[in-house]
Amino acid sequence: MSASSPPTKRTRPSEGRAARPAAPAAEWVAAVLEEKPVDHIVRNLESAYGVPENKWTGWDVLDMLVAVILSQATSDANSARTYDALKERFPTWDAVLRARERTLVETIRLGGLANQKAAVIRGLLRQIKERHGSFDLSFLRDLPAEEAVRYLAGFRGVGPKTAACTLLFACSLELFPLDTHIFRILRRVGLVPARGSDRFAHEVMNRVVPAGKFYSFHVNLIRHGRKLCRPRDPLCVRCPIVEYCDYGQTRV
Repeated sequence: MSASSPPTKRTRPSEGRAARPAAPAAEWVAAVLEEKPVDHIVRNLESAYGVPENKWTGWDVLDMLVAVILSQATSDANSARTYDALKERFPTWDAVLRARERTLVETIRLGGLANQKAAVIRGLLRQIKERHGSFDLSFLRDLPAEEAVRYLAGFRGVGPKTAACTLLFACSLELFPLDTHIFRILRRVGLVPARGSDRFAHEVMNRVVPAGKFYSFHVNLIRHGRKLCRPRDPLCVRCPIVEYCDYGQTRV
């Protein structure tokens, strides 16, 4: 374990209970930064799991957006196979728009929620083509992160996690996506409220993650959630960030 700062001053009595009510994001962020050394948490996770390299940088932005949509509510393996099947069956996005919806649904069925995802993808492609005359979203790389998120979030079926994943992975914009594993850990640690909206949590994390560490923190929290900070019976005695964790402090 690598620890370079003393334990947090306060602990919450149990997982799932907030010690203070959810405040506006700026107030919550100020309280978190006073109590939680986020930079040390990031470094301790890097000591435990390494510093991940963003292998997705340079991917076509629309390719990444569709891949993220296909990844929803399925495993990584099924998501990858579904994306490959889509690209093999339809060599261009125009081909997706021309295809029968039933054909698209059957092509992506392995990833689950095929009817819903097919409708979202086709609607997305249609609107992008109408707005820009092409499927080129590379301009998002040059926008401020918040503006790029607002653009993507304007499409039906694109929420804050989908937008943040797309822009972090393909564009290296400093945005912090939250999935189930990450939400669980952040709530246990006390970085986000035990109860609160996805948008509130995204806003908080976009403000507290150290510059240059968005991808590393995101990936390492997922690794940590799968290996130690499990939904049931988390291995707190082996946790590299237990000294900063409100829930962990009640178990060690």
